[in-house]
Amino acid sequence: MLPDGNIVIFSNPLKLKLNEKEFHNMNRSTLDKLISSAGLLVAVVLLAASAALFWTHSFVHGQVHDQLAAEKINFPEAGTESITSLPADDQSKVAQYAGQQLLTGAQAEVFADHFIGVHLKAIGGGKTYAELSSAALADPTNTKLAGQVQTVFRGETLRGLLLNAYAFDTMAVVANYAGMGALAAGAVLLILSVLGFWHAGLAASKRR
Repeated sequence: MLPDGNIVIFSNPLKLKLNEKEFHNMNRSTLDKLISSAGLLVAVVLLAASAALFWTHSFVHGQVHDQLAAEKINFPEAGTESITSLPADDQSKVAQYAGQQLLTGAQAEVFADHFIGVHLKAIGGGKTYAELSSAALADPTNTKLAGQVQTVFRGETLRGLLLNAYAFDTMAVVANYAGMGALAAGAVLLILSVLGFWHAGLAASKRR
């Protein structure tokens, strides 16, 4: 106590420095735990999403395969007129599946656009089913035109079904790639979260 009656409290600098260090370690440990917990939660979500995406790919791809297999559509054999009569670009695309049964979305797209599509243009003179149908209604006695309408209708129906199969199979492929990305990201976050908890424990041990 000073002569004027004031009380002076002297602090220990070493103790203050130790308390600051403990406070820093405590805050770092808490922060690591919070970040690691958030990362772990996101990792679990990503891993669950990857499982759902892989299941989606498997289900859709399997459905497309089964539906196409049931149709029993086969590509023409290599070297046959059905292939050699096609334009060069269409011929090269169809030839890669020559003799194979149509089972995948990629095959469905080729068969629809580069085989059926080419023949429909030749049959209808480049006109669509709607155009041919309108012409047939205007000329009901034209049996040749009526036959073209029926053929083009059937061809466009099959072509549309095959392109739908191609679209669904493409979505299945996208889901598969998305699943791979989610799995990789989830695995990385899981590892980082484990390392974060380890570092939090290390920081906490320094307080003792």
